[in-house]
Amino acid sequence: MTTENLILLADAYKYSHHKLYVPGTQLIYSYLESRGGKFDETVFYGLQYFLKAYLEGEVITKEKLDEAESTLLEVFGRTDVFDRSRFEYIISKHGGRLPVRIKAVAEGTVVPVRNAMMTIENTDPECFWLTNFLETLLMQVWYSCTVASVSREIKKVVKQYYDDTASAAAYAGIDFVLNDFGFRGASSVESAGIGGSAHLVSFAGSDTIPGSVVAKKYYNAATAPGLSIPATEHSICTLLGEAGELDIFRHVLNTFPTGTIACVSDSYNIFRACEEYWGTELKEQILSRNGTLVIRPDSGDPVKTLLAIFDILMKKFGFTTNEKGYKVLPPQVRVIQGDGISYSSIPGIFEALKNAGISAENLVLGMGGALLQRVNRDTQEFALKCAYAEVNGKGINVQKMPVEMDASGNLRTSFKKSKAGRLKLVKDNGSFKTLPLHESPELEDVMHTVFENGVITRSYTFEEVRKAAAL
Repeated sequence: MTTENLILLADAYKYSHHKLYVPGTQLIYSYLESRGGKFDETVFYGLQYFLKAYLEGEVITKEKLDEAESTLLEVFGRTDVFDRSRFEYIISKHGGRLPVRIKAVAEGTVVPVRNAMMTIENTDPECFWLTNFLETLLMQVWYSCTVASVSREIKKVVKQYYDDTASAAAYAGIDFVLNDFGFRGASSVESAGIGGSAHLVSFAGSDTIPGSVVAKKYYNAATAPGLSIPATEHSICTLLGEAGELDIFRHVLNTFPTGTIACVSDSYNIFRACEEYWGTELKEQILSRNGTLVIRPDSGDPVKTLLAIFDILMKKFGFTTNEKGYKVLPPQVRVIQGDGISYSSIPGIFEALKNAGISAENLVLGMGGALLQRVNRDTQEFALKCAYAEVNGKGINVQKMPVEMDASGNLRTSFKKSKAGRLKLVKDNGSFKTLPLHESPELEDVMHTVFENGVITRSYTFEEVRKAAAL
């Protein structure tokens, strides 16, 4: 459970909504969807973190209410916005537990865009305002869903090039092709943990330890799902200056005589490092190791640099040709590209290798800012909207349907058009679709109650999440 005060975790304007909903409002029912965006489908992941960290159990207390009240009086500069009694009611009637029901698809489920993935509604008519009060916090699930989706889409690309160029034996290492280098570029430790764990839904290589911590703490991962290796950085490889670089490389190999180790090699001249140092002076030591040296360039155009490096390494170390006709370095030598890696750059890199007759199994990738930071809520157009309400005992289907003007001055219905009524997500002939709750009763809702009145009613292990999201 986080130490954050939940009473303060909403957009400021929402504290006025208990007054602004029309008199007689008893129920607000809202749903979450990805309205479109970069990818045609979205991995649903991360809700369980927010439920366990922020919503489970007694989260409204007198002490937190006192703290929140003083802050909110300062925020608004008036006394008629924040209503302390609304939260006191939750304390007295519900023991500080949230009277809401949240339904969602199983974590790891891959859902086509423009479908409901989660719904939330109040279970006490007095707390009609609470449903969308929680929108601010729950909407942040966009981040974990989006990072998980980016990683999974990259895995599709990797698998395509493995299918085209890699040997059958190489598939055992496909989970380590994309490695998370994003911790230092994340906006916070919490972001690194949430986003880092989302990456681990599809891959196993990571230097972002908080990702494994989140997976273990909030998804009961039996062991850390993010695995790493010893590796250098420039502070190590430049310590003796340019003249001492070869001595540093030799020290690296001597320090870890077995297993996989990565060494950044562009401190001065990556091409000299590959040809004269790794490929000549240290060649026999590398080839006699029980393990793999992963050589890392870290500057220059990725495609041009990699093609030049592989040309040098294959001349120096030799290569075999796999069953698909593509060249493979000896198992003691591989390359990792961690500079300039993004969803958009990866296909061009692998395509260039393919065109040069080089198997994808020779290369692994490290991805930093583009993985954990260069995403936002609009990457997959996430939104949480009210679809149904009850006012004075009467049910009302609620919907927004904006008419917008395009760049040519023409009027059209916006993509922000929302769904109306109580909803269910069903699987019909293998395809997901969102329907009104009572339509097609033979089709079961795959959104299940995961949280009700302060209690998590269904949870998922990290292994279950990985299995659900697997290609």
